[in-house]
Amino acid sequence: MEHVVDVEFGGKLVTISTGKMAKQANGAVVVRSGDTMVLVTAVAQKEAKEGQDFFPLTVNYTEKAYAGGKIPGSFFKREARPSDPETLTCRLIDRPIRPLFPENFLNDTQIIATVVSADKDHDPRILSMLGASAALEVSDIPFQGPIAGVKVGRVDGRLICNPSADELEQSDMEIVVAASRDAIIMVEGEARFVSEEDMLDAIFFGHAAVQPVLDAQEKLKKLAGVVKREVPPPVIDNALMARVRELAYDRMAAAVKIKSKQERHNQIDLISAETVEALSNEFEGCAKQIRSFLGNFEYDCVRADVLDSRIRIDGRDTTTIRPITTEAGLLPRTHGSALFTRGETQALVVTTLGTSSDEQRMDSLYGEYRKRFLLHYNFPPFSVGETSFRLGPGRREIGHGMLAERALSSVLPKHDDFPYTIRIVSETLESNGSSSMAAVCGGCMSLMDAGVPISAPVAGIAMGLIKEGEKVAILSDILGDEDHLGDMDFKVAGTAEGITALQMDIKIGGVTREIMQSALSQARDGRLHILGKMAETLAAPRDEMSSFAPRITTIWVKTDKIRDVIGTGGKNIRNITETTGVTVDIDDTGRINIASTSKEACDLAIQMIRGLTDEAEEGRLYMGTVKKIMDFGAFVEIMPGTDGLVHISELDTKRVKTVTEILNEGDRVLVKCIGVDKNGKVKLSRKEALGLNLDGSSVAGTPAAE
Repeated sequence: MEHVVDVEFGGKLVTISTGKMAKQANGAVVVRSGDTMVLVTAVAQKEAKEGQDFFPLTVNYTEKAYAGGKIPGSFFKREARPSDPETLTCRLIDRPIRPLFPENFLNDTQIIATVVSADKDHDPRILSMLGASAALEVSDIPFQGPIAGVKVGRVDGRLICNPSADELEQSDMEIVVAASRDAIIMVEGEARFVSEEDMLDAIFFGHAAVQPVLDAQEKLKKLAGVVKREVPPPVIDNALMARVRELAYDRMAAAVKIKSKQERHNQIDLISAETVEALSNEFEGCAKQIRSFLGNFEYDCVRADVLDSRIRIDGRDTTTIRPITTEAGLLPRTHGSALFTRGETQALVVTTLGTSSDEQRMDSLYGEYRKRFLLHYNFPPFSVGETSFRLGPGRREIGHGMLAERALSSVLPKHDDFPYTIRIVSETLESNGSSSMAAVCGGCMSLMDAGVPISAPVAGIAMGLIKEGEKVAILSDILGDEDHLGDMDFKVAGTAEGITALQMDIKIGGVTREIMQSALSQARDGRLHILGKMAETLAAPRDEMSSFAPRITTIWVKTDKIRDVIGTGGKNIRNITETTGVTVDIDDTGRINIASTSKEACDLAIQMIRGLTDEAEEGRLYMGTVKKIMDFGAFVEIMPGTDGLVHISELDTKRVKTVTEILNEGDRVLVKCIGVDKNGKVKLSRKEALGLNLDGSSVAGTPAAE
């Protein structure tokens, strides 16, 4: 039986229905707003796999080409592997729902969101977040929801819920907030130098906006009438836990104070191995449970140290940033490079400049678009002392790269002022927390090293939170273990003026506005400190670009001359590029970008283009070539494809009987344009050019034909 619930969400009608499609899934809903429709299903296996010790949740998001009335452009004409935007949406759905499954629920669970119809003013990503929660709500899968996501923009100081595409063009922020009834769970987005207070207002505006959608999900859940599965509580062997505590707790409390990551992990591994061995006879087959107890002890020890003594794993207090070293220009053949090291986290970041032909073509439901700024984040296994099989970037790498890309995009120059395609690659060489923020800091420095005229330097910092009851500790520049053992991961990037990007994941409830305000304020202090350290090496963009980077010169031609530059079958433009070695990009507005590492080649290309497009200008001097002799005068080519007539009366100051007295075919002659009639015919005069050089200056004597 179909059940339907309507709700107004941000001034737009949203319909959530279940019971009509995909009825063999544990839960399935169709969410519609405008002409955008998303089918979201939730399925969980009946039992956990034997020996399963983690929660295997998979989220898939697919934008079907037919949703936008298109046929896929690939050779096989069907959807292939997920695009980067689809992968980012998978993470957007996954992150807010993952913490809301019961701790002891370890069954394979899969959420699949399929966009089946789309219009550009109703974001399928937001509807998919809502649909994932609703599908879980109407299923028998245990889930501590509901939750919903909302996009928040701001136009002229006014916050907007789920802004349209046109409104986003005018907005100075675009953030996605995911929230439950009482808590904010996730925040992600970008902004143009927004203050911390304004960002908080936007986050809590989003929290308030989702409340009607949560009501709608609870109503739909009641209509569906599904009974949730029971999750048996974990079986705890108190005798075993007591023995593990007796043998290992004090050793673990000492181990978590070791400052070096590798030494600390080695010691914890040693404690684990020795404890398992010591108890192997007394508690046979309990190695997994022993390691679980040890993990809990590590969690308790780290948190107790921070909350009670304000001393962290590596000996810092809650606000201190790890030691920072920076270096710029260390790779000689690249266009820009930087090495950013913060504690045991290190990123080698490289900027490469290209032309418009290097732009990335992106295909979406709404048509093709191009990206001129790309930031790719790589996380090789050696950065954490491990080995693994690599098949390209994973979801985490794509997500971290996009966060860093958003952080830096607001300070880039406009395309008209800097017509380059920019690619940044961040190679994580060491990682112990905040590697994505190292990509931001190193990316900014590599841009400046490349001579990209950014409006302001950008830095990023990862904040953490540990909260037990009324005890709260906000941590600046968190380590990897603090991220894992803490209650919040809050990454903030920006300039001295304001925030340009942020990403927040909260694992607990009860994080108040005051706590977030303190975290943002503390993050700003840390950001300013990092900016100061970066400025010690490179405070502003270099005046000169690398000699290996292409120089792009922009010229304009009339739109009706574009075909003359290109030529039949591309003959002319091919001749220019082959003759000069430059790269030439032309758009339909008449803008021509000429890229070359050689100024001479660029100047020659410009000269060749001008020769194809320039029109005769009255009063201007030209050095031309006599192409044809007639009784009444001579036709002289003053530019490629442009001839003019020098009438016999305009050959000389004295009377001329025959043209050949003065000129012959093939002669080079200085002439002046004395008029262009309405049909475009050019009138030239040799007589008025006598006594002048090509630049118009006077010379002694009268120039004769060469």
